[in-house]
Amino acid sequence: MNLEDHIRSVPDFPRPGILFYDISTLLQNAEAWKVTVDRLAKEIEPYKPDRLIGIESRGFLVAAPLAIRLGIGLTMLRKKNKLPGKTVSVSYDLEYGTDTIEIQADAIGKGQRVVLMDDLLATGGTAAAALKLLRGVDAKVVAASFIIELKFLSGRNRLDTPVHALIGYDE
Repeated sequence: MNLEDHIRSVPDFPRPGILFYDISTLLQNAEAWKVTVDRLAKEIEPYKPDRLIGIESRGFLVAAPLAIRLGIGLTMLRKKNKLPGKTVSVSYDLEYGTDTIEIQADAIGKGQRVVLMDDLLATGGTAAAALKLLRGVDAKVVAASFIIELKFLSGRNRLDTPVHALIGYDE
């Protein structure tokens, strides 16, 4: 199955000049979504992760069914002040400003093998911040996995872990 057939591209969203790759059409097709999860599982299983890490918010959608399929847990990385209890955070630069992501301080055991998950890899800024955050809580990040990679933005060059993407766009 060609998964690209199930990704809608939306021009000029969220602002003019941006071509947005919308996975909602993929999620709406049960067969295409199952194939997506099956292919992600095939890529991730060899790493034998203890936990999947989903980046807010579409990363949760990607990691949740995969965690069930692999029989492992899911930990959420969320935006600032969205998680209860003690948290650990990292701030990072965006094109216009900064953002902060957090993890609960007790969410990952020292040395646990984790795979970082999100729907899309673009410039790599959020994923690089997530790697820094995970290593700061002593997780062993064994890979990062995405449904879509915007190859022309070279985001994988900012990640010092194996990177997998099911679909790659060159422009």
